[in-house]
Amino acid sequence: MTHASSHLMRAYARQPVSFVRGSGARLWDEHGVEYLDAMAGIAVTSLGHAHPEIAGVIAEQAGMLLHTSNVFRIDWQERLGEHLCALTGMEKAFFCNSGAEANEAALKLARLYGHHRQVARPQILVMENAFHGRTIATLTATDNAAKQHGFEPLLPGFLRVPYDDIEAVRRMAEQSPGIVAVMIEPVQGEGGIRAASTEYLRGLRALCDQHGWLLMLDEIQCGMGRTGAWFAHRHAGIVPDVMTVAKALGNGFPIGGCLARGDVADLLSPGQHGTTFGGNPLACRVACTVLDIMERDDLPKRAAVLGDRLLTRLRAALEGHPEVVAVRGLGLMVGIELNRNCKELVEQALAEQRLLITVTRDSTIRLLPALICSEAQIDEIVTRVTDLLSFGTADRRGATNASRRTEPTT
Repeated sequence: MTHASSHLMRAYARQPVSFVRGSGARLWDEHGVEYLDAMAGIAVTSLGHAHPEIAGVIAEQAGMLLHTSNVFRIDWQERLGEHLCALTGMEKAFFCNSGAEANEAALKLARLYGHHRQVARPQILVMENAFHGRTIATLTATDNAAKQHGFEPLLPGFLRVPYDDIEAVRRMAEQSPGIVAVMIEPVQGEGGIRAASTEYLRGLRALCDQHGWLLMLDEIQCGMGRTGAWFAHRHAGIVPDVMTVAKALGNGFPIGGCLARGDVADLLSPGQHGTTFGGNPLACRVACTVLDIMERDDLPKRAAVLGDRLLTRLRAALEGHPEVVAVRGLGLMVGIELNRNCKELVEQALAEQRLLITVTRDSTIRLLPALICSEAQIDEIVTRVTDLLSFGTADRRGATNASRRTEPTT
């Protein structure tokens, strides 16, 4: 059944497919056509679609209690906070509804931290190519002119340096005494699947300790086991002061969290920050179940194994491809950078390969399969992506040759 979309704001460039059912890494549209999902709702449904335990918990809790308010104790919120802090090495948690809200809370903590240190105009160091959300504050922290256009003036108090460049951070430290925090994604997802080096992250940790800055890690896309570790910063063996999580924490149910340790964990006082729906019993119980399943099934380890398989086979299949600049990734977070704008491949993959992918930064195919994929499904992703790029290249060569044949002779 087709529904008119004329009453929806044009905030999205939607693909001409509507899904009605899912199971694991598979989806079916309204016509019964089956697709293979290689994007997991943009790193959200890491446990796959319609996970029976998640579905059961949602149904049971919905029949008991959905919402009270944060003016009361919420048992499932307290359980989730305890579980996440034990898992991350953090000490306190604030729960909200999304990654943008989690990052907004982190930015507010950074400013509060600065004011407590008598910094009149605290500044936050952010990275080129970063993406942290679409609220005015997180949009300012984001480095994407197209997404910022039309929403100026953006907020003051942000300084930007190149990603994975520790010397740039050192130079900025000398020039800007008002810095109070560094905000960074250990792996830039929207930025084209770019991972910060171990040496860089360790260097940031050392500089933050040296200058009394907060190290704030945005693990919204790269966390929750996706890179082969529970959180991407663990590959470098460091611990942040503030960390944000969301996306896969609810496996599709909206929830985000801002975690902190040390002095900054106790900065907020009643009335300084809040949320109506954040941390409700349903969302927190779902998140607790997600963590239980991930621990029981050791899904971060599975992501490491499957990610190595995906990356190795993609590199072998695409070696020598005339359009492929690089195939890079960490765990089940893989990017294929092309030497051209390739946004049209999203629709082509749907129509020709029955495959869900995303394209980010215009020229990088982003693959974010569910952590519960089978080896056969990982191999099928490789096959379909390879076919997509092979046919696309052949079509463009054919079009070029045809245009050459029709050029007039002189």
